[in-house]
Amino acid sequence: MLAAAGGDARAIAGGTALVLLLRSGLVQSSALVRLDRIPNLEGISIEGGVLRLGPMTTLRAVGDSPLVQEQLPALAGACRLVGNVRVRNAATVGGNLCEADYASDPPGVLVALDARARVQSPRGSREVPVADLIRDFYETSLAPDELVSDVLVPLPAAGTKSVYLKYITRSSEDRPCVGATGMLRLGGDGKIADLRAAVGGIAGKPLRLSEVEAQGLGQPPSDELFRAIGEQYAAAADPVDDVRGSTAYRKRMVGVFVRRALQAAAAGQAGAWKT
Repeated sequence: MLAAAGGDARAIAGGTALVLLLRSGLVQSSALVRLDRIPNLEGISIEGGVLRLGPMTTLRAVGDSPLVQEQLPALAGACRLVGNVRVRNAATVGGNLCEADYASDPPGVLVALDARARVQSPRGSREVPVADLIRDFYETSLAPDELVSDVLVPLPAAGTKSVYLKYITRSSEDRPCVGATGMLRLGGDGKIADLRAAVGGIAGKPLRLSEVEAQGLGQPPSDELFRAIGEQYAAAADPVDDVRGSTAYRKRMVGVFVRRALQAAAAGQAGAWKT
C-alpha cells in the first residue's frame, strides 16, 4: 500500500507523534496506512543472544517487561521516562525510531547497545544499525515503501552495567536537555573490557564516538578517565539551541553527564533516572 501511494502515504502506529504533525500542518499525506492489525508486529523475545522487539510493542510494555528490565535495564528505564503514561501506553518502539525525534530517550540507548532495525519492503528485507537509521532531525534512511519489522538488540556480555541519565531543565515530564548513556564491563583484572557512551537530546542524531570509547579499553576505571572521555564528547558535540538549553550550556552538560553515567556504571549501578 505504501509503495502504491508513491511516497504520498504515511504508516501510523501509535499516532502520538504523527497525529500532532498532521494537525499542525508539518506533515501532509493523502492516506494513512494503519499497522495495528498486522500480525506479529508486537512482542518481546530473546533469540540467539538478541532481544527482539516488535515495532508495534508499546514503550510501556518495554519498560514494564521483566525480561527487558533484567537483560537491558537502561533501555527499560529509558522507555519508562518517555513523556507520561498516556503517551507510553500508545507510543511504539518502531514509531519512536521512525519519527527520529532528537529529544526522545530510547534512540540514544539503542545506539549505545548497537541495536539494529530489520526493514521490510516489497523488494525484500535488510538490516540497518539504529545509528544509521536516524540521519538527522526527523529524518531516517527509510525509503517511502519500507517499514521497520523488528528492532534487534544484542545482549551485552555478562557483567556489563548500563546507565541512562536524563537531564531535564523544566517539568517532570519534560523532554531531555541531555540524555547520556554509559556502559561499562570490567575484565577479571579489574580493567575496562568494554566501554560505550552515547548522547541523545542534543542534535539531529545520537552522538557516539567509537575512537573515544576505545581509549578506555585496558585502563582501570577512574574519575579522571571518565572526565577526559566526557570532555571529548563535549568538544565533538554540536548541540541545538532550544528552550531546554543553549548550545554552549548543552556542550558543558554533555561532558558532565557522560562522566556521571560512566561513573555510575563503574560503581555497579544499572537502569535509568532523571535529574
